[in-house]
Amino acid sequence: MNDETKRISGRFLSDILIELGYGESKVATAIDGVFVPRSARSGRELQEGARLEILAPMQGG
Repeated sequence: MNDETKRISGRFLSDILIELGYGESKVATAIDGVFVPRSARSGRELQEGARLEILAPMQGG
């Protein structure tokens, strides 16, 4: 999924996460390299060509 181009129908980050199957998962998000906190996702609209990064926490040592 890294560096994969996808067409999405959602416009807002919260909707896009649901569309991509993340739902309410605990992930960190950034748009074009700028961190977007969970509290701002529903109001953050992605523009065409934006780069979305989704990082899930990893466990292990």
